[in-house]
Amino acid sequence: METLVERTRRSNARTAWGRLLDRAAARRLDNLIDLAEEEPGAPETYRAMDLALRVGELLLASGESTESVTEAMVSLAQSYELPRSEAIVNFTAISISCLPGRGAAPVTGERLVRRRSPDYTKLVAVHTLIRTAATGTLSLDDAFAQLNHIKYGRGGYQRWLIALSLPLMSAAAAMLSGGGLLVSSIAFLAALLADQTTVLLARRGIAEFYQFAVAGAIGSLTAVLLMATGLPLHGSTVVTASIITLLPGRALVASVTDGITGAYVSAGARMLEVFFALAAIVSGVGLVVYTAVHCGLPLSIAGLPATPPGLNALQIGAAVVLTVTFALSMHTPPRELLAAAIGGGLIWVLYTLLREAAFSPIIAAGVSAAAIGTIAHFAASWARRPALPYVVPLIGPLLPGTALYRGLLELGGGNVSQGLLHLTQALAIGMALAAGICVGGELVRAFRGTPIAAVASNWRRPAARRTRGY
Repeated sequence: METLVERTRRSNARTAWGRLLDRAAARRLDNLIDLAEEEPGAPETYRAMDLALRVGELLLASGESTESVTEAMVSLAQSYELPRSEAIVNFTAISISCLPGRGAAPVTGERLVRRRSPDYTKLVAVHTLIRTAATGTLSLDDAFAQLNHIKYGRGGYQRWLIALSLPLMSAAAAMLSGGGLLVSSIAFLAALLADQTTVLLARRGIAEFYQFAVAGAIGSLTAVLLMATGLPLHGSTVVTASIITLLPGRALVASVTDGITGAYVSAGARMLEVFFALAAIVSGVGLVVYTAVHCGLPLSIAGLPATPPGLNALQIGAAVVLTVTFALSMHTPPRELLAAAIGGGLIWVLYTLLREAAFSPIIAAGVSAAAIGTIAHFAASWARRPALPYVVPLIGPLLPGTALYRGLLELGGGNVSQGLLHLTQALAIGMALAAGICVGGELVRAFRGTPIAAVASNWRRPAARRTRGY
């Protein structure tokens, strides 16, 4: 039989084992409590992620580069103490995640950018919000209030002034191409009709491709009807002026910027956006030009604007007006309009001097954009403002409207090889402008450090590695 000593020993063992189990359970409970404290389920965490996503969406819709949007989101995440956050930005989707650590599950938020409309007034205001948040003096409630005011508040310009910006740009382009006051007035009316038609189509939900095609067709049809009347006017100038207002210069600059900084997915998507915009313009203008040529209307290479770039007051003034109206169409703040006017005049003067020195249009455009764009980038850095309102309007006077129209005329007349050559030249000029504008941003980063979008974070672009061709 079991002795009393053995029963007592067994009872003590069960008691000790029970105590060990109780202690293990207590330790597991403590760990769960600790994890709960680290769980990203606090409302402040979700609100900080939501703020970063909304800011990224607004910046991406306004045309900011992928790298700048990523820097801004990481900056906000670190300003509001999101643990180990990562931001991913693509052409139409942005996401941000945070990892609390200690085994807690990560949390990821995502937003889609369905509508891209450049508004540089909102862009500047968002960058100001980011800088203020970096100082630690802006609470989440105040940040959301400011962001809602930026997004839904009244714009800085009247709607009628924005509606007249592109027609005024077309009139200035006609004057820059050698058209007189009457031709510029016709170009203004044609651009106004095309712009309002696209607004109507947009409200009906028509795809942007067909909006560009219809706008290009309206501008060229106006010129064709003008030539059909037999009046001694340069109808081709109206076509080139209307083409300039449709060229996707802003998207081209953004695509080249993304490609240079290594965001190849976004760069490829933006380049496709540029391609489809150009295809739409070529479709609309080309259809009208082809029909007019085969109907015997006087559309020929000889009727193209032949006025060379010059340093006379009329052309310099037209370049300034074109740059300012281009900036105005993108809702550029009044403070930056003066910089756009100065930059537009300077880039035209430098381009003219290079053309008079027998440089090709491609080299002259690229060098002019690089030189004046670098000055504009440094001016934006010194003013602690985003660079886009300073640099994008500068390419307006040098957009290749005449080269594009010349290629379409050649194709319409059956000269395919010359038509493709001129279309390629137009594309090369656009790429040279975009690449030249981006040079200044790299110099600012090299000599003045981290951009203003990343002032609150330790964001640094990874050091470039030379691939040596493989």
